[in-house]
Amino acid sequence: MTQITDVTAYMTELGQRARTASRALAAADTHAKNAALNAIADDLESSRKGLIDENAKDLKAGKDKGLDEALLDRLELNDARIDGMIEGLRQIAALPDPIGEIFDMTYRPSGIQVGRMRVPLGVVGIIYESRPNVTADAAALCLKSGNATVLRGGSEAFHSNQAIATSIRRGLEQAGLPSDAVQVIETTDRAAVGDMINMPKYIDVIIPRGGKGLIERISQGASVPVIKHLDGICHVYIDDEADPKKAFDVALNAKTQRYGTCNTLETLLVNDTVAETILPALAEAYLDKGVELRGCAATCKILGNQCIAATDEDWDTEYLAPILSIRIVDDLDAAIDHINTHSSSHTESIITENITKSRRFLREVDSSSVMVNASTRFADGFEYGLGAEIGISTDKFHARGPVGLEGLTSVKFIVLGDGHIRQ
Repeated sequence: MTQITDVTAYMTELGQRARTASRALAAADTHAKNAALNAIADDLESSRKGLIDENAKDLKAGKDKGLDEALLDRLELNDARIDGMIEGLRQIAALPDPIGEIFDMTYRPSGIQVGRMRVPLGVVGIIYESRPNVTADAAALCLKSGNATVLRGGSEAFHSNQAIATSIRRGLEQAGLPSDAVQVIETTDRAAVGDMINMPKYIDVIIPRGGKGLIERISQGASVPVIKHLDGICHVYIDDEADPKKAFDVALNAKTQRYGTCNTLETLLVNDTVAETILPALAEAYLDKGVELRGCAATCKILGNQCIAATDEDWDTEYLAPILSIRIVDDLDAAIDHINTHSSSHTESIITENITKSRRFLREVDSSSVMVNASTRFADGFEYGLGAEIGISTDKFHARGPVGLEGLTSVKFIVLGDGHIRQ
């Protein structure tokens, strides 16, 4: 580990280097960026044994500290996960380059032509926990979108992250791009995070990836803008005009396809008219998969001992576990009211064959992804055709929903004239 005695001085120097590199990266052409991404992928392939050896140090330290099995699993780098990093880099290289795109060009009465151009954000700071593969994914997305990036991984993955950083540095240099374009912080001192989130002169945006506690701390302490989501309290509403098979399939998949993700269903809303028809079969399917059901009084009346009474707290809880809240509602108005009251503005879905209701739901539900007759589990960058993503944003400014390449860019107005002057 690099011995850094003055963390603030180190972070200031790192920020300065990142800012300088961002200007070079903004000017880099697509070929150079893609060459760097493929060179990083090649270096990870050839450094596979070294990566696993460095990761073994982190795993041993984690076991010695008593980290639980789930955390150790997220920390592990094996051949399959290294393959995933390599594939992710190559996929991002194959995506269209958003930088420099000019659109919305119009002629004004004065004769000038006005449009917009897509540009990088500048320097992106990313703070994340556990998973060392995020180092490669985040670096790749920022690189392709023309941004320099400063990465601060969890201390438990220090050796793994530094090994990946070495491959990134070599790939950048091979492509003729500045190695400072991607910098992985070389200290585990927490003071580095405090400095990082308060360096608006050098860092343009912060993206935290991790648990709610981490994201809250970053959001509350940062003077740099933050792209984030805190919770994924997602809903599916089964309407009285829902197709029963679609309702069953979507509600089951949204909860049970994977439990520990931010787009997993946490509260199921069912129209009173169809609850007695739909809920018993759904409950059996959930219970078969080991899902604990917590229902409102009307739900418990239908399901009996298959569910326990939900509390007010349940409607505001992201379980990230095989637990589901169920509430029976009178109509679409009640469903929308519940969602807009208890949702974390992440992802919601309505199951209905009524186009008027579906349009109301799309218009009136205030979340970053709103769906009709589809599982909430589709709410991620890959399924949306964005490739890899840096995370999900529930903010209303700039990026919203899955944040891929375009979410890591901004736009500026451009004006074309031919000696035009304002009269």
